[in-house]
Amino acid sequence: GTKVPSKRKQNTSLVTSDLLNKTLLKLEQENWNDISPRYKAMTKRIKEKLEELHDMYTLNSESPRIRFGENVYFEENGCIFLSKADDVDEGNADILFSTEDLGFSDAFIQRIRISPDQRYIAISLKSENSEEATCIIMKLGNFPVVEKVIPSVFNFEWAANDVLYYTTQKNLKCQNVFMTTFTYEKHTKLVYTEQDARFFVDIYCTKDRRFLTINSNSKTTSEVWLVDCRHPFESPALVQARTAGVIYHIEHRKDQLYILTTYGEPAEYKAILTNNYIHRINLDTYCSGKENWQLVYALEKKTKLVDFEMFSDDCIMFLKNAGHLYLNVISFVSHSVQSIKLPTWACEFELESHPEHTSSTCYFQLSSPVHPPKRFAYSFKENNLIEQAVQEVPIITNCHTTRLLAKSKDETLVPITVFHNKNSKELHRRPLLVHVYGAYGIDLNMSFKEEKLMLIEEGWILAYCHVRGGGEQGLSWHRDGCQHNKLKGLHDLRACIKLLHQLGLSQPKHTALAAASAGGVLAGALCNTDPELIRAVVLQAPFVDVLNTMMKTHLPLTIEEQDEWGNPLEDEKCMKYIKSYCPYQNIKAQCYPSVFITAYENDERIPLTGILQYVQKLRKAALDHASRTSKKGNWIPNIILDVQANGSHCDSSLEHSLNE
Repeated sequence: GTKVPSKRKQNTSLVTSDLLNKTLLKLEQENWNDISPRYKAMTKRIKEKLEELHDMYTLNSESPRIRFGENVYFEENGCIFLSKADDVDEGNADILFSTEDLGFSDAFIQRIRISPDQRYIAISLKSENSEEATCIIMKLGNFPVVEKVIPSVFNFEWAANDVLYYTTQKNLKCQNVFMTTFTYEKHTKLVYTEQDARFFVDIYCTKDRRFLTINSNSKTTSEVWLVDCRHPFESPALVQARTAGVIYHIEHRKDQLYILTTYGEPAEYKAILTNNYIHRINLDTYCSGKENWQLVYALEKKTKLVDFEMFSDDCIMFLKNAGHLYLNVISFVSHSVQSIKLPTWACEFELESHPEHTSSTCYFQLSSPVHPPKRFAYSFKENNLIEQAVQEVPIITNCHTTRLLAKSKDETLVPITVFHNKNSKELHRRPLLVHVYGAYGIDLNMSFKEEKLMLIEEGWILAYCHVRGGGEQGLSWHRDGCQHNKLKGLHDLRACIKLLHQLGLSQPKHTALAAASAGGVLAGALCNTDPELIRAVVLQAPFVDVLNTMMKTHLPLTIEEQDEWGNPLEDEKCMKYIKSYCPYQNIKAQCYPSVFITAYENDERIPLTGILQYVQKLRKAALDHASRTSKKGNWIPNIILDVQANGSHCDSSLEHSLNE
């Protein structure tokens, strides 16, 4: 007889919690409506300046182009265009269709894939309020028609002319792979299901389009299955059964498999060649395990592999070492490795989508937070790097880029990238904006942003702290900053800010800290441990309640995230460790910096409940401190939360991000 009351009690507590959240949300919305008018003039000035910069720099940026022999496909402003390769630069292109034609005027095109014979095009459409996309398959011709609409799709690839493989997404998880056909016997069937909740399934094609790969990845381990594109209806073949701690990816060239893997010591990426040649009749011989793997190339210590592209006779690796970007070209013919250091201002690479396998040139773009994307080409024949001339783009000449190393608590050297205006005098008086992330082995986002350029022009200093937990110095850099090492990232951040101040780059009263998502853990922790180092904090959809979130296994990402944060439900030591740094758990009555948080009402990744409760607790602690120390001129921080009804964790429209 005890089950019924306990269930009723649980339901009552859920209703109470829901009511409390609605009340807190209403209070925060009222607070925002009271506060925001005072920033109206500043907001208007900034928005106008950003629109001006956006128009200046996006007029010259081209959308990615997909080349198929003589034809080039590309997307602009919600329209899909087709052009002949010789005419594309002249602006001669035909519109195939637009998102409006399909009845999706509020969605943007996320991904485009064209079938090998160019009879079909598959696109994914996504709105900014959801993480799930819709895949639409169009039959091309004089009048393109919709062949099929598939909801909740994450990824898709053509295995053959009329055979499409795709993965579906539900509650932020991808665990099923389907195959669908469009001619003769039209049918759809499930080809793979992942049973382990820690694993996420993705698909891609090898560069020569010989195989479609089904990749099941957790944060630390992976497993790949191959579909032979010449025989797309046959069952996938396993390359190597998952081994805890071993990550691998597959490429294929001239009947041989190339594997990019962390297998072996040190546990960083290596390029491996399998000894077995691939025979269609017996795929199992070739997928025969690690004992047949032969080392081709290993990364140097503290080097991050950013991207990897296979061509018919060469392989290009984009690398990052101590903040600098490099290009390593491995020749399969001469077995040589050529290393090219890229311009010092460059912080981000972007490979141009789908270069042809047989191409003798690799095109890519370089950018930084304050340098708009610039197009470069590497020629295999000439063995040199060429900067591509484009329409006149205003060149950023007055910005200085510096790379520093801060010594952390355990003597580890932590890279910092700093930008400031060359004409700035008295740098110790200048405002400083510090950026941090430090999770999942992901690098800090250093792509071009108009607002960063605006800040440089207005005399700000920008600093990017590449702390442990991120991926800037390879996989070991991530391992050193996750689970029971999470505090190392906090020590790194503290050391970086202190070094900047010691070098005369701003001072605490002019320093602001910016972080988004999981970066909120380190930013929020620093506010608790060293509030005197910073004057203001800007957080976007921040993760600030680690302990309570990791205790709730019903949330979509909790089990998958245990590789990053640990499992406090089963490990008391882990629970105590998370409790020692969790921003929400460690709020106390002290003088905090001002805090501005943007959150999204429909965010599936970061529960709004945690943010609402964090803001309430933080505001109370700041007021408690102020009431106890009623000194003359006592400073009470502004703690502001802006909850957006639209927008989601990952994407936002231009208008939305400008408003933000």
